[in-house]
Amino acid sequence: MFQRVFMCLVIVVMAVTGAPAEEPAGAEREPLVVALDGSGQYRSIQEAVDAAKKGDTILIRPGAYAEDVTIHSKENVRLIGAGMDQVTILGRERVGVFHIGKWPYGATNIEISGITVNEHGGHAMGMFNGRGIHFHHSRVKGMLFTQQVEDVRIEDCLIGGSETTGIQFANSQAVMRRNFIHDNDHGVSVAGKSTVRLERNVITRSLFEAVIVNDQSRAILVGNTFVKNGGGAAFLGTSQNEASGNIVSLNTYGFVVSASSRVLLSYNAMQNSGSNYLRSGTPNQPAPELKPDSDLTVDPRFVDTLRDDFRLRADTSLVRIGEFPYLGALPPLTESH
Repeated sequence: MFQRVFMCLVIVVMAVTGAPAEEPAGAEREPLVVALDGSGQYRSIQEAVDAAKKGDTILIRPGAYAEDVTIHSKENVRLIGAGMDQVTILGRERVGVFHIGKWPYGATNIEISGITVNEHGGHAMGMFNGRGIHFHHSRVKGMLFTQQVEDVRIEDCLIGGSETTGIQFANSQAVMRRNFIHDNDHGVSVAGKSTVRLERNVITRSLFEAVIVNDQSRAILVGNTFVKNGGGAAFLGTSQNEASGNIVSLNTYGFVVSASSRVLLSYNAMQNSGSNYLRSGTPNQPAPELKPDSDLTVDPRFVDTLRDDFRLRADTSLVRIGEFPYLGALPPLTESH
């Protein structure tokens, strides 16, 4: 009886106002689907982004999308591609193919996954003036640049092929976990007043350092593998840093520390062709006094560096070191492998 009366009231309200009743709290809307063949509601990603409302999910079907994409003035929107090997955003005219935020407008609580972003004009992806951005399980071919963004998570991504820096943070707060960063001039640059945590990332084949921290930034490097780079990490300016549980191996040199910066080192495995510890200068000078007692000088025993397999062999000595079950980004093989 109550349900019948309630429905009658809804009908009366609709008849008087001409508006539908509001969706029940917690009701899920159908996703917005993008497909080049016209099987979705939209043929372009940007059209779907422009139409998206708070709480919407955009699904991108396989294809190569020749467009530039910008997400700004949006909140709680998810953009989920069919997979990094199936969805590619090619760009068209703009420097930087995919932008999250646009001066002076930002974007809040945005999730993006399952896509590949190509570079155009030297940049691939930019994040500006936003907050709560989660970018994961995606590929970036070129530079990913951030400026004045907060609460950024970059996880399980492949990022590389930039003629300058793979990921550059400017006055931003971010966490990077389990990414593979490769073939850049610098792997990661942290500048301005940024605060960045790098955890369980592999950074390889950087022309210069895997990580460079400058200005008044703060960086925490925990359990990463920096291998086959020009250098491991450079701590410059007045930056405040911690580096613990990392493998810094097969680089030309290890850590570079300026006299004006501060870095707390512990439980790092160092094996490089030049000096493991340097004071910055012109040229840099060996500084063996920087080595803490807990750092190790040892062959990590990688599985196959020629094929970028930087897992540790079962016979590695880099297990159960300090509070770490293993050092570096990738777990060791078990005896059964």
